[in-house]
Amino acid sequence: MTMFRQFGAMALGMALVVAGPVHADHAPKDAAHNHAHGHDHDHDHGDAKSVHDGYFDDNQIAARALSDWQGDWQSVYSYLIDGTLDPVMDHKAEHGDKSAQEYRDYYETGYKTDVERIVIEGDTVTFYRDGTPMSGRYDSDGHETLTYAKGNRGVRFIFRKVEGDESAPDYIQFSDHRIAPEKSDHYHLYWGDDRAALLDEVTNWPTYYPSALSADQIVAEMTAH
Repeated sequence: MTMFRQFGAMALGMALVVAGPVHADHAPKDAAHNHAHGHDHDHDHGDAKSVHDGYFDDNQIAARALSDWQGDWQSVYSYLIDGTLDPVMDHKAEHGDKSAQEYRDYYETGYKTDVERIVIEGDTVTFYRDGTPMSGRYDSDGHETLTYAKGNRGVRFIFRKVEGDESAPDYIQFSDHRIAPEKSDHYHLYWGDDRAALLDEVTNWPTYYPSALSADQIVAEMTAH
């Protein structure tokens, strides 16, 4: 098993699921907010915060196309490891119930990945590990609604590989705290070859911001809330 496959299996996120047992949320207390680290989108309707925090009705969910995540994206994991995100962890500690070090440890597990860059063009997704590309073409495979222990929910938008490199994962699943078509400003991506297993991981959710953003801009985004 390559490192890519290993982290593909880890690169999962919030817990399951559709109509069954309620599993623990993957984020700390006030998870939907703390884990969101700084969305910069504004909404004009009153239910925006509740949707963002994971409170919505099923009839608000709508299918999304891969175009919502088009672009060139960078992992934030290296910024956490080299200390760039220390101000973010300090900010979380000031507003949360953990120390800065506890948040740093939590996000080190959450952000961990060996895929430093992802490029999405049309229906093609290219993963870069140590600069080496692995690509696949992906079609929509629907979505799943996840229920967390605190009572809020999330939606995972799923795409299945229809052709491409063998090393590219069979499934990718996006989570960006949105539940209907809208361009994403950052996202958590979960990948692997087992669709169901991807929905049940609770500790690791590699996170990607636009590659055009500088480190300082990412820190500003993450501390915006």
